[in-house]
Amino acid sequence: VQLAESGGGSVQSGGSLKLSCAASGYRWGARCMGWFRQAPGKEREGVAGLRIDDTTNYADSVKGRFTISQDRAKNTLYLQMNTLKPEDKAMYYCAAGGCSGALEPGTYLYWGQGTQVTVSS
Repeated sequence: VQLAESGGGSVQSGGSLKLSCAASGYRWGARCMGWFRQAPGKEREGVAGLRIDDTTNYADSVKGRFTISQDRAKNTLYLQMNTLKPEDKAMYYCAAGGCSGALEPGTYLYWGQGTQVTVSS
C-alpha cells in the first residue's frame, strides 16, 4: 500500500488549501481513512476521518472549516481546509486501514509521507 499526499503549502491566515492523497494497492472502503497532523513537539492528532459507511468525523478544532471527501474512481482522499489559522500549521498525513472513531492514529496501518502546511498570521 502506498499513500501519496500533495497540496500542502504556505497561506495566510484565513486562506484555503486542498490536500490530496492518492492511494495505490489499497482496497478502497475496506477500513477507515483519515487525515492527521503533527506540529513540532506535539503528538500526532486526528483531524478528519472517513468511516467505511461514508460517515465522517472531525476534530473539534476543525469542525466547520475542514471537509474530508473521496473520489473512489480515482482512489483519492481529499481534505479541503478553509479559514486556516496559524495553529493549523503542521505536517499533514494521510492514513488508511484504521477504524473505531476514525481519528485514532494507533488504529491505522498505512501512512503517507506527509505534506507541510504553513499558515502565517
